[in-house]
Amino acid sequence: MLNDTRRMEELHIVRKIRETVRRWWGIELSFTDGNGFVLDHGKGIIIPPQNRICTACLSDKEGLRRCNQSIEQAVARVGDKGQLLGPCHMGLEIVAAPIQFSGDRQGSLFACGFLLKEKAEHARPQAMAESKTLKLPVLAEEAFDTVQRIGEREVPLLADLMDTTVEEIAAYQGALLQQESRIRDLQDELGGRYRFADIIGKSERMRKLYALLDKLVASDVTVLIHGENGTGKELIARALHFNGPRKDKPFIAQNCSALNDQLLESELFGHVKGSFTGATRDKPGLFKVADGGTFFLDEVADMSPAMQVKVLRVLQEGTFVPVGGTKPETVDVRIIAASNKDLRDAVARRQFREDLFYRLHVVALEVPPLRERLEDLPVLAEHFLAAIAQRTGQPRKRLHPEVLASFYEWHWPGNVRELENEIERLMVLAGDAEVIPPELRSPRPGTPSEPTRMAALVQRGLGSNLAAAVGALERELIETGLRETGGNKSKLAERLGVSRTTLIKKIREYGIAGHHE
Repeated sequence: MLNDTRRMEELHIVRKIRETVRRWWGIELSFTDGNGFVLDHGKGIIIPPQNRICTACLSDKEGLRRCNQSIEQAVARVGDKGQLLGPCHMGLEIVAAPIQFSGDRQGSLFACGFLLKEKAEHARPQAMAESKTLKLPVLAEEAFDTVQRIGEREVPLLADLMDTTVEEIAAYQGALLQQESRIRDLQDELGGRYRFADIIGKSERMRKLYALLDKLVASDVTVLIHGENGTGKELIARALHFNGPRKDKPFIAQNCSALNDQLLESELFGHVKGSFTGATRDKPGLFKVADGGTFFLDEVADMSPAMQVKVLRVLQEGTFVPVGGTKPETVDVRIIAASNKDLRDAVARRQFREDLFYRLHVVALEVPPLRERLEDLPVLAEHFLAAIAQRTGQPRKRLHPEVLASFYEWHWPGNVRELENEIERLMVLAGDAEVIPPELRSPRPGTPSEPTRMAALVQRGLGSNLAAAVGALERELIETGLRETGGNKSKLAERLGVSRTTLIKKIREYGIAGHHE
């Protein structure tokens, strides 16, 4: 439905064409709903054309009613393409193009408040009579002379430009409907088996990971988890622990890159009183605290060679000696290690002990980065929206489909953690809004913005004449569509709302390389 024009008006092609029509002819493009009602007028917004007679008419209650009635009657006659629909109650011309998607006509794009140069004088008597009837506060003769004139030969060009606009609107609305339908499907799927504890995803790679986790939870096997920062390695370690036989015992996590050697040794193995300056009492190490449970060692590749030897002893013998101590202590701990670096490569470069690598590498898990499982974005987004709302006490919010669509364009170097932070940022900035709007999206460095791309297009095409402008816009739409559909002409033709034959004809006409067949 077109009861909310904000989405359409935010389309850059709509904005640019409206600006072009306004600049060239001094007339406005506006929308009606499926019944022909002018949507701006329904919101209390009156944007008159740049002539005094229409400005006066739209400022008058009866004049506004007659104007709306004229447009409603005119757009009811519009066919499948943009066309001239005859005079309004003031004798001025109306051009409209239908907006159709989902198999139905949803509204129209129209322009009014101008005259055909060749018929201007024939329209003068009606404008004079209507101005007198409405008692408009203008000198009718002078006001009539301010009405914009367009040559009859220019009208088809204006109609073509409007057709290009409504085709883009239809494609955009169709894509939104598909996205919203897919999001609803994914929301339903959230109740299914697309998570393992707090690990969220439905992609094929995540399903394979779940299957492997299911096999590991009942065992005590040592596991090595490899994945980039932010992919959720600790979540996997926690899932293995809290779904396994040690779930009633401690789960301890330590990042090996966070401390220097001396502090890390004290943290892992503990120390005795007086073993170094500041050691005023005995302190149990984390291995001792984790006794009977699971110890998650994150970023093990950053341990020094000396620390690697000590950890290897725990894995081989289940014993360690606290700093400053002389008596070995025995522990029963399941080790889960993780690294964002390739440990095999570190072994080859003699930066990591080979014997420790094979002790840790009993079973290896690979956590895919978010850029390699973008199909999980809707599920992850819904999870974080709900989780953050519950944690902060905020009302549950929804993402505007354009926000979710923009997520697919980013490579997410920070992975799932970056996505969570981005959604939390959006929820805070959205304030009381139920739907998080597109303008709150983070700017992505290194990617040319849509306004920049459209500005370049306008500079290339709209700077000459209307035919060149239409051609530049059509060519850009077709080239972009071919890239996005992988050259699938049938799919692109459906998206653009034209036949495949017409599309191929346009491709040949514009000489778009590699797509003439």
